[in-house]
Amino acid sequence: MFLQINSMNKQFINQKKTSDVLTNINLDIKEGEFVSILGPSGCGKSTLLSIVAGLTKPTSGEVVLNGKPITKPGKDRGMVFQQAALFPWMTVEENVMFPLRKEMNKKDARDVAQHFLKMVQLSNYTKHSPHELSGGMQQRVAIARALSMNPAVLLMDEPFGALDEQTRARLHHELEKIWLETKKTILFVTHSISESIKLSDRIIVMGTRPGVVLEDIAVRIPRPRGNHPQMAAKLEEKILGLLQTEIDKVVKEELAYAANN
Repeated sequence: MFLQINSMNKQFINQKKTSDVLTNINLDIKEGEFVSILGPSGCGKSTLLSIVAGLTKPTSGEVVLNGKPITKPGKDRGMVFQQAALFPWMTVEENVMFPLRKEMNKKDARDVAQHFLKMVQLSNYTKHSPHELSGGMQQRVAIARALSMNPAVLLMDEPFGALDEQTRARLHHELEKIWLETKKTILFVTHSISESIKLSDRIIVMGTRPGVVLEDIAVRIPRPRGNHPQMAAKLEEKILGLLQTEIDKVVKEELAYAANN
């Protein structure tokens, strides 16, 4: 397999108390797949992505990419966060060129930046500053910057979570178009069931406390998914049933904690 997560566990220690965040996570992801990690708040979705990025170390187990264990961040993994995290003193073009500064000369870096800005439909905004762009446009710059490094895997941590519904829908379409064009492997964290159905080949549904894989669901709905609303609704109902049990568990635990404190 292209990307493997093998028997991975993650614990955090806080005030001498150990808490299990992720328990026995095993995933095999093929090259070119679009895989969503879906689950309620606190299930460890972002921690899992951070471990794949090499930003966080697992307590045990391993992540293997192209046959090599991941132990630290690397240019083979591009990261897009919920906030665009652009440098405010740089132009749009300079932000996309930034990770290329040690890889190629300035002219070649500019050519690469312009290629990916055109892909995200921002070729007319190269000299703008980030504060002159909308939130959705800033996220498109962040996607262009991540793609400019030509990563083997694109890691996306709720990249559209802070955007309004109309902007999200437009970026869903653009991201799907980019994925179909580049065939990048994408690992996408979301709490939105409809978003995961619209975009993914597979949906990894996670339970919480500790974070575990409840089900690995193949999305067998033809693209574009908007043309098959009944199939999408049926799958959404199934996933909602899985997640509702987890949400009920969290609420019950929080009520018990409040009663005892």
